[in-house]
Amino acid sequence: MQSILSPWPWYVSGPLIALVMALLLYFGKTFGMSSNLRTLCTISGADKLSDFFKFNWKDQIWNLTVVLGAVIGGFIAVNYLSDDTVTDLNSTTVIELKSMGFKNPGTTLVPDEVFSLNALTTPKGILILIIGGILIGFGTRYAGGCTSGHAITGLSSLQKPSLIAVIGFFIGGLIMTNFILPLIF
Repeated sequence: MQSILSPWPWYVSGPLIALVMALLLYFGKTFGMSSNLRTLCTISGADKLSDFFKFNWKDQIWNLTVVLGAVIGGFIAVNYLSDDTVTDLNSTTVIELKSMGFKNPGTTLVPDEVFSLNALTTPKGILILIIGGILIGFGTRYAGGCTSGHAITGLSSLQKPSLIAVIGFFIGGLIMTNFILPLIF
């Protein structure tokens, strides 16, 4: 019997994602986290600084429920649906991560060497945040959307630019993981 703390199987979560996407397409809406950030920036007055933020944000206010849902869902997942099981990583991956300086790869959902408050307050951590933020912000703007928007909404509505963007995301992830990450750590 499957524990309530186990990840949902694909045959439950996949159709639920498809149902949400079908509803969004039916109502003429799109999904993506960068859209929410743009809406929040516009509400905060960014439209006075850049034409990119000049749009009727009230038409997009519904999309902020995604942000609220992500926050509430994350809280519920961490506090009520998580257990202390170790992530089952490939043994080669564990060896490679240990050689880069990661002490206990797979024992936590995200490595403390990158995501702890101590790591984020070091000069190296601050540089990673700043450079990573600039690259992600530029890439999201240049690609016309984020990974969730292109991979979920764009691909489900058969948009060729989204297919190209998702291929680019995967190539970028492979380059980061195999070439840049070992240089950083």
